[in-house]
Amino acid sequence: PAVLDLLAPYPTPDRIRRLGHSRLATRLSRNAPRMGTRLADEITTALAEQNVVIVGTSAAETVIPKLAEQLSALQRQRSEVATEVEALVQAHPLHPVLTSMPGVGIRTEARIITETSGKQFATAGHLAAYAGLAPVTRRSGSSIRGEHRSRRGNKKLKRVLYLSAFAALQDPLSREYYERKRAQGKSYNQALVALARRRCDVLFAMLRDGTTYNAGTPTAA
Repeated sequence: PAVLDLLAPYPTPDRIRRLGHSRLATRLSRNAPRMGTRLADEITTALAEQNVVIVGTSAAETVIPKLAEQLSALQRQRSEVATEVEALVQAHPLHPVLTSMPGVGIRTEARIITETSGKQFATAGHLAAYAGLAPVTRRSGSSIRGEHRSRRGNKKLKRVLYLSAFAALQDPLSREYYERKRAQGKSYNQALVALARRRCDVLFAMLRDGTTYNAGTPTAA
């Protein structure tokens, strides 16, 4: 937002250069208080290193402000939609259930609701298979080659459960389980997938019974 706010009225290197470092830092800091000065330093350094006028600069002077305004409008619209979606999710009956689990925020909750709504899962294994978190056994003729990560399933749900497991590493019980898998020789990704799979079992019970998460075990809401 800070850079878009700058480019709308100052779309060329020459205009930004004439603005000066002090005023440049002040303008950038309006929308980026923590990094305004650093951005000004980087821009000023880049301008000092430029010794060639690039062909098309005059054309860019016309195009860039319009693009900056369009992007700013899209960002505002995205923020408005996000606010509306957040309100809808918070009003959903499953909101207190899902957000009780460590690592589950509004966006994660929205994705879980979206991807599981209207679907019935007989067991936790069925939910895990749907999410692509259940390992599959590879067979070749009469031989079995062991279990491998599934490449099937709902990729959107799988990704959000994986990222949720990563966020849950701040939770002591989740971290303990993750570290135990690492100690067993599993890689970083394998340990996270294992944690996501374990959390999927708990999530299934929470969705089935309408119960909240409590120390690794769903409890009645």
